[in-house]
Amino acid sequence: MPREDLTVLAAFAVVADERSFTRAAVRLGVSTSAVSHAISGLEERLGVRLLARTTRSVAATEAGERLLAQLRPALGDIDAALTEVGRLREKPAGTIRLIAPPIAIAMTVSAKLARFTRDYPDVVLDITTEDDSRRDLIAGRFDAGIHLGEFVQKDMVAVKVSAAQRAAIVGAPSYFKAHPKPKTPRDLTAHRCVRYRMGAGGAVYRWEFEKRGKPVTVAVSGPLIFNDVDLTVRAASDGVGLAFALEEHVAERIARGELVRVLEDWCPPFDGYFLYYPSRRQQPAALQALVDTLRV
Repeated sequence: MPREDLTVLAAFAVVADERSFTRAAVRLGVSTSAVSHAISGLEERLGVRLLARTTRSVAATEAGERLLAQLRPALGDIDAALTEVGRLREKPAGTIRLIAPPIAIAMTVSAKLARFTRDYPDVVLDITTEDDSRRDLIAGRFDAGIHLGEFVQKDMVAVKVSAAQRAAIVGAPSYFKAHPKPKTPRDLTAHRCVRYRMGAGGAVYRWEFEKRGKPVTVAVSGPLIFNDVDLTVRAASDGVGLAFALEEHVAERIARGELVRVLEDWCPPFDGYFLYYPSRRQQPAALQALVDTLRV
């Protein structure tokens, strides 16, 4: 049904309730002539008279009463549906679909999930973890995503949800017994490295460094390529080779002596993770609740 027909049918029901074009026009916030013209057009399209009119009164005809019997419950259902949807703006409720790399969820969301579910019991947080998660939110029917700031598109609303991050180049003590520690990023070309691919079809990541404002990018080589950050770190811990990770992700392994860090002076801080979403307009209360919970 065209939207215009629904509007006219709703106007017809108001006229029948008020038994007056004038009072119906006031209730609808339009002119009396506009209401009269709309009802006449509806009757003409249907080929039946819906309202009997005199100079002093208006009443539904038999055809009009039959239409009203079906129309009033339908309009009531529509009104109830609109009211229910309106509550999503007022009270956090409904489902929020979030997409992010697994490591982003572990570092920004996991520790706050218990509090979020306790504070907002009517919200369902539906989380999809994908390393190749820089997809179109709208096309994927996601409400929001989390990623490093450099990967967030400029037309997105972005909210910082982690502290600044630093890269960490790490290897197992057993690896360094057989290989000298690299002193510059260029030395990595002589090392076995555990490489990382973003997603199933993405390019293999080229390791990025910077020192005194001078950026350096190195295409490392090695026997293993993963699209899972945890697997790259585990392989490094097993002595396979060097791995590129985030400092926070490997801090405990370094503290326990499982991994040794190198090239630290080539790894300056950079913007961390951001929650991003398409627009601030008509933002659901549930999404705002998630933003407020994760914001740092």
